[in-house]
Amino acid sequence: MKVVLFKKAWLILLIFGVCAQAACLSCRAENALSAGEVIAKAVARAQKAEAGTGQAGVTYTKITVTEAFDAAGNVKERKERVYHVIFQGGSTYLKLLQVNGAPPDAAELKLHAENEANFRLLSRQSRSARGDSRETLLTPELVARFDFTLVTNAPLGGRTAYQIAFRAKNPLPPAHHIADHFLSRISGILWIDAEEFEIARVEIGLSSGIELFGGTVGCLKKMAYTMTRTRVGDGLWINTSSSGAFEGRKLLDPLRIKTRSRAVNFRPLGLAS
Repeated sequence: MKVVLFKKAWLILLIFGVCAQAACLSCRAENALSAGEVIAKAVARAQKAEAGTGQAGVTYTKITVTEAFDAAGNVKERKERVYHVIFQGGSTYLKLLQVNGAPPDAAELKLHAENEANFRLLSRQSRSARGDSRETLLTPELVARFDFTLVTNAPLGGRTAYQIAFRAKNPLPPAHHIADHFLSRISGILWIDAEEFEIARVEIGLSSGIELFGGTVGCLKKMAYTMTRTRVGDGLWINTSSSGAFEGRKLLDPLRIKTRSRAVNFRPLGLAS
């Protein structure tokens, strides 16, 4: 009798366990998000962050290193630049403080101003604007140019993230801006935080070379770029590190450049008004 009761109890527990597992899997399936749904939530989050309403700001130091190499692979030029950065109200403001340990000269300040203006042009912002929205990586116009595929859920920085592959749509949407020709040649992987739907990491590669103005100015043949973003405050994410390798040609000269950056010394600002 005891053996029969034990078998019945064991059978009941087995059935209960199978049903519980099935219910759990069903619940996960119902709650699972598609790549499109994750991207839509990330875009909505980015637009809210860009508006900057009631969002705390932050100031920090950004250090970038750019190295140019000759044909033999030797470093022929190295520039370390230090910036004071303010992020407030959805906009980023950069001030160049040092170049290779010394105050920037007139040429470096001019180059900095030109680079900032070109960045705003490529990102379709006003060239005359003081700040920029470089922390806003996703816009409806941008995501409309790509197809997205959910790869997996993966841990990243102690949090869970959606790992999503992206590539340019085929056929390509019409190109209306200079940046569109570049976007049509890139693909990569996004890691989107599963809780706050912020981009936590991005890896970008070049699927084919890009000629600048028909190749007369130069071309970009290879590119590998990685950026990591970190939650530095309550709902506040900042681009905290990056690395890139670029190969191509500037006029008639071969071009090989490596870059890296890091952000340090974060200090809070008041809430945006």
